[in-house]
Amino acid sequence: MNKNQQGFSLLEIILSVSVGLMLFAGIMSVFIGMRTTTQVTNSLGVLQENGRFALSVITEDLMRQNFWGDLASPLNSSNSIANNLPAMPATTDCNGDGLNNSSFPQGLGHFRTLWGKTVESKNPINCIDDARVGSDILQLKRVLADPLTPLSDGSPDNPDNNSYWLNSNMGSGIIFPGTIATPFVNNSQLWQYQHHVYYVRDETQGDITVPVLMQGTLRNSGASLMNFQPLIEGIEVIRFMYGVDTDSDRVVNAYISASQMTEDYWNSTNATILAVKIYILARDILPDKKYQNTKNYFMGDLQVVNNDNYRRLLLMSTVTLHNSGVETWSGI
Repeated sequence: MNKNQQGFSLLEIILSVSVGLMLFAGIMSVFIGMRTTTQVTNSLGVLQENGRFALSVITEDLMRQNFWGDLASPLNSSNSIANNLPAMPATTDCNGDGLNNSSFPQGLGHFRTLWGKTVESKNPINCIDDARVGSDILQLKRVLADPLTPLSDGSPDNPDNNSYWLNSNMGSGIIFPGTIATPFVNNSQLWQYQHHVYYVRDETQGDITVPVLMQGTLRNSGASLMNFQPLIEGIEVIRFMYGVDTDSDRVVNAYISASQMTEDYWNSTNATILAVKIYILARDILPDKKYQNTKNYFMGDLQVVNNDNYRRLLLMSTVTLHNSGVETWSGI
């Protein structure tokens, strides 16, 4: 046995442990940094995905706003349109501001196929009682660009009973629910009639409140004409700025918010509103206590100020209204 064999001294052990702890602390610091970076990256990815989805849905709807199938001129002009609709209480429909701003054209005033409003209370219109104050509402009316061709006796090819339909040729048409026999219109096609409503509401989920983008869809079922469903979570504010032509030269002269829109603008939608700027403010579902958001977000003439622990992402797009100013077209 080697009598000169010795163990580590106390000083050597202390130095070894100290170096090991330093290395371990460094490794943990890198690990925590990478984990934090991953969390932030994932959070921003979710914000971007949610915001882009909301933006794409509303953009697609706006691009097809005021499309009326075979009719040679827009529905808000002097078409011969008859409503073959059962009597229904006004409370079952979404009635916006103006004389003629429900789901279907009425016999007085201009039929508003595009309309919006900035929410000042939770019940800005009769069909909504949970809107988020400070955000916007948007209403769009059109037909879907996928017609059904009626048979020679006027009967359609399996229309959806829960929907409303426009049976039209180039000069006239009839709006009717899918639950009744198709009214005959000579040389016509059937187009699904649609009215969409977009707004934001807050939902309580456990101990947190989550903003949700809602979409209302016209349905011929249930007690209400409008069926509201959550579209996507984490959308905190939607804002619309309307590009108006004030001198009839087919060029946008200004972008103004819904609160600045006059009756004349809404009542000549097809002639004066040429484009819409969409602002979407997406917010994290959960707060991050290690993050403080003090940023200001500019959404047209609206400034959103925060001082909390939620990450946010602002997205914006400008949509040209392709059917604005169209006096005649060929149905496609």
